[in-house]
Amino acid sequence: MATVLKKKHTTAIRSGGNGQAKKKTATYADGRPFDQVQYFDAKLILKPDFFSSVRGFKIFSDLVAEAVGKVPKVTYTQFDLSKMRPRIREVMFLDTADFRLYNNSWILRRRTTYQDGFPISDPEIVVKYRSADLQKATEVDPRPKIAGPYRVKLKAEALPLKDQVGGFRMLYAHNCIFPLSSVHDPDRASLKTIARVLPAVAGLIGTAEGRVELVNATLVEEVLMDLGTIDFGKGFGAKANISLWRSLGDHKVMCGEFAYQTRFARREDVQARIRQRVEELFIKLQLIASGWLYLGTTKTGLVYQARGNPPQGHE
Repeated sequence: MATVLKKKHTTAIRSGGNGQAKKKTATYADGRPFDQVQYFDAKLILKPDFFSSVRGFKIFSDLVAEAVGKVPKVTYTQFDLSKMRPRIREVMFLDTADFRLYNNSWILRRRTTYQDGFPISDPEIVVKYRSADLQKATEVDPRPKIAGPYRVKLKAEALPLKDQVGGFRMLYAHNCIFPLSSVHDPDRASLKTIARVLPAVAGLIGTAEGRVELVNATLVEEVLMDLGTIDFGKGFGAKANISLWRSLGDHKVMCGEFAYQTRFARREDVQARIRQRVEELFIKLQLIASGWLYLGTTKTGLVYQARGNPPQGHE
């Protein structure tokens, strides 16, 4: 997690008169200061074999407790899963036929939350730029041109190494989330609409006619279960959960994903010992749960691999 805490990107300019250099904060085209990393996610993709029932969630929660017990000053409060109801979401990935967005590090998806078989909120659009290069991810401006609310998050995401347990690699995700109802165009899936609403991808889409389509005809059902809360000390806590992805139609389990996320106001506030605990837990859990791990992929990558050869997704 050390790479998360790089100093704020600035541009040096000369001041008049005294010859001393001042620092000017780097900004986007409209003058808004660059977003800063305020979220840290640790993610483990899990094999689908263990999730035929809620029992798989409970067993993995016990593994988390075992790993936490090996990291000093970290505590884990497990939820009673027998009293929990999983949250259900439908996830659609949208892209051009040649996967132009994904091949250029962009992810476009629509999420709808369901309860008792019916949607309970407006579907939300999530647009994400993901890169191993923090500066590239920071400089991308994912904000939409809509008359409505949106949320922007710049996250540092830790994943295991692609071919072995016991280490981690970092990806940086610059996300924007907004309600589908804020897009008033009659054809929301047309490339022209997307280029207008999402200026950051307009250059990729160009002026061609056409529409985005459901990636690999795969509609995902997400079953999300909160497992408990992890306390790293000094006010840094994280909610741990597992999301189970199934392809709708045949209900085939694609994978599970264990994750914990912590938020901080400023990277400078994350002390070295807290970073060490976060990283140590991530590595301990990999070693303890090594038989559960599905290395070398992400949830998004599995959707894009569902039929034929996967594109280059920079993941």
